[in-house]
Amino acid sequence: MSQIQDFVSTVTSNIEKVIIGKGNVIEMLMVALLCEGHVLLEDVPGTGKTMLARSLAVSMKGLFKRLQCTPDLLPNDVTGVSIYNQKSGDFEFRPGPIFVNVLLVDEINRAPPRTQSALLEAMQEQQVTADGTTYTLPRPFIVMATQNPVEYEGTFPLPEAQLDRFLMRLPVGYPSPADEQKLFKHLQGAHPVKTLGSVVDGAALIDMQHQVWNIYMDETLQEYIIKIVNATRSSTNLTLGASPRSSLALYKASQALAAVRGRDHVLPDDIQILIPLILGHRLIISPEAALRGRTISTILREIVDSTPLNLSKLNR
Repeated sequence: MSQIQDFVSTVTSNIEKVIIGKGNVIEMLMVALLCEGHVLLEDVPGTGKTMLARSLAVSMKGLFKRLQCTPDLLPNDVTGVSIYNQKSGDFEFRPGPIFVNVLLVDEINRAPPRTQSALLEAMQEQQVTADGTTYTLPRPFIVMATQNPVEYEGTFPLPEAQLDRFLMRLPVGYPSPADEQKLFKHLQGAHPVKTLGSVVDGAALIDMQHQVWNIYMDETLQEYIIKIVNATRSSTNLTLGASPRSSLALYKASQALAAVRGRDHVLPDDIQILIPLILGHRLIISPEAALRGRTISTILREIVDSTPLNLSKLNR
């Protein structure tokens, strides 16, 4: 686990030169990286979402591109397009911005559904199929999409199939007054991201992603995850429960969080910390529950509180 810890601490320290006071957000981003998962950053403008993605790419010496979503964005603008070469007499594929290590999809809900769907294959299978030919994406590969939770005019809500492919939805939040004061000092002169250097080789991440699977999880905790997920499926307050993909995501993310925190085994706290981040965006509240003032957060909290966990059965 020392390799993972060294990687995480080095990258985190480098990102914190730009992103102030968001250690918990960066930690969850490291969890997503180790899981080969994608992150939906949902917060108001100006909270550092773009700088977070850019700092991550620079820290890993990775390729980074920012895709600004607009209503007229086409699928080919994301995946790439085949262009006829008059000299060779053949069509040549010109890769789109998705062929990078870190892709920032800014305001993803402003892209039409047809364009949003162009990301599905890439996010799940790490490949792109164009004109009958399949192209493998670089590794590591992570999509960091942003979404403004306040302004919905002129937007296209993300379909459930799209949301289910995001490992977690991560709010960034406002900085504390003390951290906001630190920003004034950091932003005097040149922006710190312009002088940020690479501190690790992103290629080393691939081996660590395999190591995460070796983190021990007791069968009692595995059963606990299954109980939580099944409770969302049977809840009368929800019209859509968590998918099997979400239970696997919660399983692996718990392993990754344990590794990030220097342990070779998963604790119940690891699972409970991740439940709202991994399950929250995959659920749909029923109209009746919404009218009663219920929210996804309160429903998940009640499910966790009412789901028994026998700690005496844990082997560790």
